[in-house]
Amino acid sequence: MPVPGPGYSITVRVEAPPSASAAGDLTSAIGRVGGVITAFDVVESHADRVVVDITCNAVSENHARDITTALESLPGVHVRKISDRTFLIHLGGKIEVSAKVALKNRDDLSRAYTPGVARICQAIAENPDDARRLTIKRNTVAVVTDGSAVLGLGNLGPAAALPVMEGKAALFKKFAGVDAWPVCLDSQDTEEIIRAVELIAPVYGGINLEDIAAPRCFEIEARLRDKLDIPVFHDDQHGTAIVVVGALRNALRVVGKDIADCKIVVCGVGAAGSAIIRLLLNKGPGDILAVDVDGIVHPERGGLDPNLAWIAEHTNVERRSGSLHEALVGADVFVGVSAPNLFGADQVATMASDAVVFALANPDPEVDPLDAQKHAAVVATGRSDYPNQINNVLAFPGVFRGLLDAQARGITDAMLLAAANAIADVVDGDRLNASFIVPSVFDSAVAPAVADAVRRAAVDEA
Repeated sequence: MPVPGPGYSITVRVEAPPSASAAGDLTSAIGRVGGVITAFDVVESHADRVVVDITCNAVSENHARDITTALESLPGVHVRKISDRTFLIHLGGKIEVSAKVALKNRDDLSRAYTPGVARICQAIAENPDDARRLTIKRNTVAVVTDGSAVLGLGNLGPAAALPVMEGKAALFKKFAGVDAWPVCLDSQDTEEIIRAVELIAPVYGGINLEDIAAPRCFEIEARLRDKLDIPVFHDDQHGTAIVVVGALRNALRVVGKDIADCKIVVCGVGAAGSAIIRLLLNKGPGDILAVDVDGIVHPERGGLDPNLAWIAEHTNVERRSGSLHEALVGADVFVGVSAPNLFGADQVATMASDAVVFALANPDPEVDPLDAQKHAAVVATGRSDYPNQINNVLAFPGVFRGLLDAQARGITDAMLLAAANAIADVVDGDRLNASFIVPSVFDSAVAPAVADAVRRAAVDEA
């Protein structure tokens, strides 16, 4: 199921004999082991040898090693150097701070710094709200993590989480012009995290919580929302929920179903699954069955934490119990944010006709998309190499752009739903089909549409 991709792209510098067949021999060797060549450049040519740079995509680090081994095995071929292109773009980090004002002479310095800056400090001291107008607060977000749930890799800690937070900050800037900065906290204690964010909050216009494990993330977000006068948004929860709800609205348009008539199975009841369920409930679904490692969630099941207890109380109207496979029987929609390879085509066949399958575990989804397509009418994944990628980048840049523009002091379900509807609306009726239910993350219309919808919802709430 995995296919070669740019996440495991390497450039191999190779010496080879100057024969007419050299290029063909090199490319054939890579092809035999499943590499995908994206560039082939001759960098040196001599009477006795040629030196070429071959750039290709692999499936994994082990596969990249297989590619270089295949090249080394050719007669007269020597691999000089291997460059991992993903590591190269991270050298020195991916973001930087740059000044927005000229500092060319004494006059500039006198206004930007002392003595002129003292007047700005006094203005803010007299009216603290002026910080949103006269400082970076008006356009700056903290991307906060404790490193306890980094991607799908688990508890790697704050230092190892930093590359992800840098990437998030770069996406904020690229897609919405928002200045974001990583804040990786060396603590996984709930109280310390809450207090640390409280202490740094004056600098920021919003807090984006990221890669904090459930159930701790629920309490951290809820309490920070109560304590701070700026929006607090846990992207692993609400960013995913926004895109899922927007995509599902379009998927149901494709199959001609009303959500009020649909039975929805949500597999995975951690941060993302819980937020998806809570936001979907605002849309009035026929029923939702939440499923975790212990099966269908229902009130009589023992050992429920507060989050699961709330979900048990507000879903599963028939109080059903059983396994994931049993939950799928007759379901109109499956949304998975859990683990790979949980079921196959046979289980999809037990779902209702014109079923919708969102298998979002990444990189390997709950069901192989090709198997799901045998019986489901619409299939989405979290991967970029299949149609209908459910990607948080569609949501969070525009959400924060709208919140900052509205100078919002909080965030509500109405704002989240406005963002979901805006994403769905970008795919107009002429383009909507089973393979295109959400726009591309590079669609320049997405972030402005989401920002405008969130801004208007925030103004209405205020």
